[in-house]
Amino acid sequence: MTRFVTRRCRTAAVAAIACLLPALACQPLAAQSPAGATYPSKPIRIVVSATPGGGVDTSSRIVGQGFAERWGQTVLIENRPGGGGAVAGDIVARAAPDGHTLKTISIGHAVLPSTHRNLPYEPERDLVPVSVMVNGPNVLVVHPSLPVKSVKELVALARAKPGELLYASSGNVGPPHMAMELFQMLADIRLVHVPYKGTGPGMTDLVGGRVSLTFASVISVRQHVDAGRLRLLATSGAKRSASIPEVPTMAEAGVPGYAVDVWYAMFAPSATPREILLLLNAEIARILTQPALRAKLAGQGLEPVAESLDQTAAYIRAETAKWARVVKAARITVD
Repeated sequence: MTRFVTRRCRTAAVAAIACLLPALACQPLAAQSPAGATYPSKPIRIVVSATPGGGVDTSSRIVGQGFAERWGQTVLIENRPGGGGAVAGDIVARAAPDGHTLKTISIGHAVLPSTHRNLPYEPERDLVPVSVMVNGPNVLVVHPSLPVKSVKELVALARAKPGELLYASSGNVGPPHMAMELFQMLADIRLVHVPYKGTGPGMTDLVGGRVSLTFASVISVRQHVDAGRLRLLATSGAKRSASIPEVPTMAEAGVPGYAVDVWYAMFAPSATPREILLLLNAEIARILTQPALRAKLAGQGLEPVAESLDQTAAYIRAETAKWARVVKAARITVD
């Protein structure tokens, strides 16, 4: 019997997907490292750069459960938020490069090199991408008191009232913050950033009308949009979301060149043997592309990503360069 151990209690968001986990295959599988040792040979530790319950945490737990059932090893999920992902990154960068300590993070990994001047490690040098697990767009929503029904109308209002419209984010340099900075840069508007400690508090204030707009996940705004408490204007991704195909992308809605897909990825220490990275990459693809799980992810506006190590590395490099340009234009600094 395998064991799956977490260091924090599961939240409702995680419980909602628990019914899918028994569907994961339970077939013993291992890899041989260059030294001949079987991998995994001890518990696997996944350090999550966020609090329990969000998308990166949920994805990590799904993958961790799949590892445990496939390989017969305990998997430890350790939530270590802070520093936009830097706290978790430092832990994993210092770990033994044997595939037994891994990190999961959202787009913060691509933002950190540009926003944090005094990191205790170098993300691109000290960590290697294993796989982007899932990705999907956020959506742009506004409070219904705002007299706009389209992105073009929002841009016109923002230009008429520069520095007056308040937008919420889940924290500095998080995905909603960066998505809004790109929006301001491409649309030539000026908004006021109100960072919160997580998505929940910001959403409460948005629904209450204390702030006017935000970018957020499909699942976090769906009930509010359906109830008329928020108005959905566009999706942030490069293509329309399969879960809400009637909603235009930001580019289609009047902001040419806009594309922000929120992704959750796994990394390992940079010297981890390629044989182990290949095994992890293939196993993540197997876990996340099962039909039942794909359907559940689609309901949350997310899609599993099954790309090779080289494709994943190229994507992370492109994302890092993209956000470096946004950070420079917006003059964002954290330390």
